[in-house]
Amino acid sequence: MTSRILARSEWHFFFDRMAKALRGKRAQVEITGLRLGDQIQAKSVPLVGITFDPKGELLEIAMEGLDHLIHKPASIAILEGVDGLRGLEIVDSDQHRQIITLTSPLRLSAPDD
Repeated sequence: MTSRILARSEWHFFFDRMAKALRGKRAQVEITGLRLGDQIQAKSVPLVGITFDPKGELLEIAMEGLDHLIHKPASIAILEGVDGLRGLEIVDSDQHRQIITLTSPLRLSAPDD
């Protein structure tokens, strides 16, 4: 598996493009950090969507029964395997890692011109 860090200028477009494709995909949300340890916040829960608001610097991961908010993300990386998107790793302003792992990969299509 490889990871690629998205430039901040790509965040809004990337999540807009992924919105429909991610809907209904099952995912796990894990949070890690020195003060937090390693915590699973959600396990195999269907995604409703992921959006980034550049003005409010807010990344929202909406899942059935859970609205996970990440204020002022510092970096976002996509985790890809040969079969497609496997997950995301978001580092927040407190240096906590929010790892979203899809239970099955999502094939990524080329962006529209």
